[in-house]
Parts: sequence; C-alpha cells; structure tokens
Amino acid sequence: MMTFSSVLVANRGEIALRVMRTVHKQGMRCVAVYSDADALAPHVQFADEAVHIGASPAADSYLAGDRIIQAALAAGAEAIHPGYGFLSENADFARAVVAAGLVFIGPGPEAIEVMGDKAVSKRAMLAAGVPCVPGYQGEDQSDERLSQEAGAVGFPLMVKAAAGGGGRGMRLVQEVAGVAHAIRLARSEAQNAFGSGDLILERALTRPRHVEFQVFADQFGNVIHLGERDCSVQRRHQKVIEECPCPVMTPRLRERMGAAAVEAARAVNYQGAGTVEFLLDEAGEFYFLEMNTRLQVEHPVTEMVTGLDLVQMQLEVAQGLPLRLEQGQVALQGHAIEVRLYAEDPARDFLPSAGPVVLWSPPTGDGVRVDAGIVSGSEVSPYYDSMVAKIICRGDTRGQARQRLLRALDDTVLLGPASNRDFLLQALSHPSFARGEATTAFISEQYAGGFDEFLPSSADLAAAAVLHYVLTAKRNNSRSIAVPAELRNWCSTGDLMSVVHVECAGGARSLQIQTREVGTYQVSDKGAVSTVQVREIDAKQCRLIVDGRSWRARYQDTGDGSLYLSVAGAGQFCLVDVRSRASGGDSKDAGPLIRAPMHGLVMTLDVANGDPVELGTALLTLEAMKMQHVISAPLSGTVANVTAAVGSQVASGELLMEIASDEQST
Repeated sequence: MMTFSSVLVANRGEIALRVMRTVHKQGMRCVAVYSDADALAPHVQFADEAVHIGASPAADSYLAGDRIIQAALAAGAEAIHPGYGFLSENADFARAVVAAGLVFIGPGPEAIEVMGDKAVSKRAMLAAGVPCVPGYQGEDQSDERLSQEAGAVGFPLMVKAAAGGGGRGMRLVQEVAGVAHAIRLARSEAQNAFGSGDLILERALTRPRHVEFQVFADQFGNVIHLGERDCSVQRRHQKVIEECPCPVMTPRLRERMGAAAVEAARAVNYQGAGTVEFLLDEAGEFYFLEMNTRLQVEHPVTEMVTGLDLVQMQLEVAQGLPLRLEQGQVALQGHAIEVRLYAEDPARDFLPSAGPVVLWSPPTGDGVRVDAGIVSGSEVSPYYDSMVAKIICRGDTRGQARQRLLRALDDTVLLGPASNRDFLLQALSHPSFARGEATTAFISEQYAGGFDEFLPSSADLAAAAVLHYVLTAKRNNSRSIAVPAELRNWCSTGDLMSVVHVECAGGARSLQIQTREVGTYQVSDKGAVSTVQVREIDAKQCRLIVDGRSWRARYQDTGDGSLYLSVAGAGQFCLVDVRSRASGGDSKDAGPLIRAPMHGLVMTLDVANGDPVELGTALLTLEAMKMQHVISAPLSGTVANVTAAVGSQVASGELLMEIASDEQST
C-alpha cells in the first residue's frame, strides 16, 4: 500500500479547487501549479503552496509534464492528481510521474493508452463483447480503404479522429459524394489537434441519447458502477447540461448497460475513476462510444444522488485501499442536474468571451451546489477553456431538481464577459427538455436559427439609465465642495432635464431623464415614457419601481461609463454611457481609448490614422481562444494614435488606438 499525505493538483480553475477541498478534508496538504495568467487565480490562493510552472499558453505550463513533476518534487508532494483535461489522459505523463517516485492518482498508463485511441479501444471492446457502433477501425488508413469501408458501413456516417475528442477531427457525411472531402478535412484537423491523422468510421445514429456510466475499480480486481448520467444536451459535441439518472432509464436497461461498462473497465485492467460512454438509440439499443480515463466534469450529479465523494474514492484507491462498497450497496436517491456556465456568447454562435469578471455572485439554497473557478475581479483568460463554473441542483424528483436549477440560474450573477446563463435558462425551460425528451440533436433542432440574446425593454433601459444617473450624481457630489441637499437636481427653469447617450446590446440610444421630485424620474426613449421611482440603492443591488412595477437588479458600476446589470427574472446586459467613455483618458485632448478586451492576436487592422468612423465601425479584429472578435468604434469621430499592428500579440487592457470624437473635432 502506497500512502501519501500531500497532493499536487496539476490543473487550474474549478476542478483544481474541487480536488483541493477533498484533499484538505482528508487532512492532506495540497500544492497548486500556475501559469503567468493564473498568478492571482483562486486555486493558487486556496492551496497550501503554489509553484509557478511557465508562461500563459498551456503548452508552456499546464501541458509541460516535466515542469509539473519538478514542481511536485520541489514542493515535497508525494502524489499528483491531474483533474480533467490537460495531461489527465496522457499515458506518457502517467509513466513519468511513477518513474519520478510519485503516485499518479488515476489509472495505469496502459489503460489510458488503450482507451485514448478510438480505434484500439473499439477493437478491445469488441473483443470483450461490449456492443459497438458498426464501423471501421482498421490499421489500413489509406484514403482508398477508408472510402471503400465508408460505403460498406452506410450512411449517414461519422468520420472521427482516432486519437482525440471534443468534436475536433469529426465530420458527418450524409452521402457517398461527401466522403473524400470529409476524410481530408477530418485527417487535417486530427493531425493538427492530436498529432495523428488516423481516423475511424462509424455509422451515425439519428437522434441518440448520450448516456455514460461512472465506474470505479481498485487494485484488487473489484469493479463497480455508480449509475448513469445523461449528457445529451451538447453543442459542437461539448456537453452543456448533464443529469442523473437518465430520464428514460429502466432497471433492466441500467443493469445491462452497467454490466457492459464494468466489462469495459475489466478488459483494460482499469483502476480508479473512469467513465464509459454509450450512445442509446430510440429503440433502446446501446453502443460503446469511448471511455474517459479520468474524473468527468459532470461527476457532481453522481455525487449528489449517491452521497459519495468521488475524489475521496480516487485518493483511497490510489493509496491501495479496496473499494469502500459493493455493487449492491450503490443506491441512487433523487435526481440531480448540472449546467456548465461558459464565458461565451450564444447569440454569436457561442463564441468564447474573455476579460475581467466585473461581478460574480453564485446562487445558494436547498439542494444547490456551485463548483466555480472565479471570483469578482478574476480574469477569464483566452488561453484556456471558457467554462468558469458548474451549477448543480438536486431534488427528490427530476421536476424539483429542474425548478431548483432554474431558480439558481436566475440568482446567478456573472457580469463582465458574455455568458451562456440566459441560454441555459431557456434550454431548461424548453418543453422537450422538461419532458425528458432531449437527445444529442436538441440544440441543433430547437435552436436551428440561433439563440436570440436578451434585449432589455424600454422599461429596463429607463431603470438602468436612472440608476446610472443617480450613481453618477452621487459620485460627482462626493467630489464637490458640500452642496446642500435642497439644491441637488434643482434647475432655475423648472424640472431638471438631462440627456444620456448610451449604447446597449449593440445599439445607440439617447434617453431624456427629467427629475419630477426627489427620487422620481420620467424617462423618454424614442416616444416611450416611463416613470421610475428609486426605492433602494446600495453598493451592489437596487430596487426601483418602474411604471408601478417592482424592478430589482444586481449591478456593478465600473466608474468609466459602463454599468453592468443582472435584472431579476429577466436577463443580463451592459449599459455604456458613450460620452463618459469619450471623456476618459489621461489627457484633456485625448479621445476615447480603445483597449484590447482580452489577450489576443491582431488579425486585421481596418482603419488608419485620420480615418473617419461612425458608431459601430469595425476598427480591428482580434483572435482569442481560437475565435475572431471584431472591435467596433464606441462613437463617431476620427481615428488617432493607432498603436496596434497586424500580427502583434496584445494583452488585455492594452491600448490599441484612440478616437477623437466629432464634438472634439469641431
């Protein structure tokens, strides 16, 4: 038996924190590693010790296995937990950890190797009698052989990278004419992403469910499963919503699928936590998809219905202890649903978002669990995956779990980067999901025309404008020599009228705010008139009465003209005071400063010094998180002091150019 009392967690974000909590609960010491981008990250602050391992790109830090092992040895750690992603399924890293005299908290490298190759793993599963999707996983990888086998497998057909996952190196082919093109694209993507162009072919199942089984095995040959998870709601083959148990599972089907999952683990002499993934068709037949040889992102739903701590079980198995329970002792109690909160923009085809977290306020309540890797003030980095948190809710029934999750999401505040919070609320509320009918085609079918982002109503804009007006007035008054209260908002010509020029959800508006009496305002917006009464405003939240109805919001005022809001029962948006932004800068003559909203590569520069621009004119394009983002002009004016250059790497907040407004030019 190999005992240890200190663990290095070779990961970052929410999974690093989640593992560390259990390490501490076991009375052990935990060591964090971090890149330049994560120097102030929550997981670094939480650990007993943290070791810097390199620059921000993952290849120079979290994927640098030798540096991680050196960090463990230097910090006196005796074991390494890889979390998920990065090196968690890298057989060479697992071997190197053991060779360094450390314990790798995961399966043996041989099991990782077999299950990490789709072709090899499928051959192993067929030999073990585990049902597999009809296809081709042979060693002959010539285009001619693949095209020939494609015709034999039939259509629709999936062409997949043998060495990878996550939707990369994967193409759906509907007819024979598209085979050659799909093979060429899939092979190129696979080679670039995984260093191997090997492919497999599989018959594409129409509208299947993605159902996976959590398995656990010890060093004594004991293998059990802890029930299933339905992970069918996906976008680009990335899971978005997961739940346990599967809505259509029956005791007989669970018995059959669970037995197949256990046999899959036995076939590769598995140890530790693993997940065997299946596709379940409409006829109730299931087929092996792949095995993830690590802890899954969605493991909390299993924990919430079994009452088990899967990380604790990993630590026990890694120390040579036998499994703490037998198959007959596993019981699923209630229902749990998890959503992944991503910093991404669903209205723009789920483009990743980066930048500072202006305000993060996670939900609380009965049956609510939040695993997060951010705090207010954190930076969502363009170097890593855009998932920032997981919100999980348990209930006695699926309906109760779903309702609790809806409430929890509505109470979740993530201001700063764009997020998929409102999309998740819509998806959970969709009738087909509520009925438990969602398949892997759910998002593509129900959101074929894209996702319509939340657009604030005239009442929302009126309330936000009044809040901004009041906060600005308070800030200005605090900077002024004492002004008597009776003179505030007073105007010699009658009720004080102010005009606020704002930009919200991509559109520019001019709102007129007229003070009627203390705490009451009338706001005109393109003919729509709203009466707003201020009831409560504190540092983070407010309650207003808009046209006789209560309006509540959490907010963050950045002080530079941006007001971020999360409106109760509605959505989240940002109100930008264009003139406040235009008056920013260190110099009285300087125009608004156009800064990089994230780390990125300047792909295009669409304007030059002296060019006139209108509000919304494309200024330049940044590439971050492998996506391209257009930076637009916040007002009309003339370009000045361009500092950006095509091909240059810029940091978040770095000055790109200035714009002299039209008012300054006249």
